[in-house]
Amino acid sequence: MIQFSNQETSFVLKNKLKIQDWVRNILIEEGKQTGEITYIYCTDDYLLQLNIHYLNHHTLTDIITFDYSENAKISGDIFISVERIRENAETFSKSFNEELGRVMAHGVLHLVGYKDKSEEDKTRMTEKENQYLAQFPNL
Repeated sequence: MIQFSNQETSFVLKNKLKIQDWVRNILIEEGKQTGEITYIYCTDDYLLQLNIHYLNHHTLTDIITFDYSENAKISGDIFISVERIRENAETFSKSFNEELGRVMAHGVLHLVGYKDKSEEDKTRMTEKENQYLAQFPNL
């Protein structure tokens, strides 16, 4: 099951059913099964507190992913800062929709097992993001 919720933001995700299908398609293409995945849209401050508490990182970020997957069944919580998405979209001259899709794909790709610490891993992650972003529904 793929769910969406908010923490400290009034952001409303449109086309939830299409996005659920899109996420399921990513998992199918990656040879995985859909478990319990929750996207939580939040503020910078909320995500910063999670980053400090759980990862000991004192920086703003656009996404934090908590992986609860078991074997091929993919489950986790994906926290996304709506404020970071807006700012990054402006910084990179992208639409909010495109940046949101990229970050949503990034989170589920982490759950699937992709990393982004090394340059090689970042390149592979970006390729995958681009592949799935091309299928992201219009919001």
